[in-house]
Amino acid sequence: MKSALLHRLSLLTLGSVLLFCVSDVDAQIPSFTKSESTEAPVSKEQKASIESVIREYLLKNPSIIREAMQALQAQEEDQRRLRVANNLKELRSAIYSDPDSPIAGNAKADVTIIVFFDYNCGYCKTTLRALDALVLKDPALRVVYKEFPVLGPQSYLAAKAALAAARQGKYVQFHQALMESQNSDEVAVKSISDQLGLNHATLQKDMADPKLNEQLDRNIRLAGSLDINGTPAYIIGETIIPGAVDSESLARFVTIERSKLKEAIPAKSVIGLKK
Repeated sequence: MKSALLHRLSLLTLGSVLLFCVSDVDAQIPSFTKSESTEAPVSKEQKASIESVIREYLLKNPSIIREAMQALQAQEEDQRRLRVANNLKELRSAIYSDPDSPIAGNAKADVTIIVFFDYNCGYCKTTLRALDALVLKDPALRVVYKEFPVLGPQSYLAAKAALAAARQGKYVQFHQALMESQNSDEVAVKSISDQLGLNHATLQKDMADPKLNEQLDRNIRLAGSLDINGTPAYIIGETIIPGAVDSESLARFVTIERSKLKEAIPAKSVIGLKK
């Protein structure tokens, strides 16, 4: 088992291991590695000697491999979070102010909920009710819908149909009906279109507009920049909430965001005066 673990260690992981054990190994490395110039090439014998010391140390202290892996994973997670946090700031306009993204609720809301979803996602269908219930209870909320078709061609078709319905002023109604539907194929799209009194010929024409493909591609790239890999996913303020969330949990995130906004008002005023 130990040899298998050692065999699978990448150079990066081995570097992390050395960081943990360098103080112990340093005393065991032959003196010639210290006396020779750092510019001199390491001979095969020197390399073999150093590798032997490291191997012996790891075999005597196998738990350090786990510690190194955990440290590496923690480091990578910290870097990922920092990258996402920076992207949330840099891409704020694309997240909150994309004119092509459908919206619902109060246009002058103090808090906005961004939702990434797929019409063939069972969890999305379940949490739709939670989101709708929250918006009904809280008239100061706004929802921005980010069509994120990741579950196949049928999801892509459904997303384009909903965006095409937006051009006839019926996005929210179409979106809700499609979420409630068991299917999201062309038959379902036609049925919902008829129920809502849409011009289906116009809907089909708009669905073929390359601009809708471009919009969906932007959403997919945006999700990738934020490490959103599945649906549903929400953004409230600078907090990303992955997975299915009930209305009470969403309400708590909204409350937290409102508190942050209230605390930030004086600070922003001071900054404004300095400028």
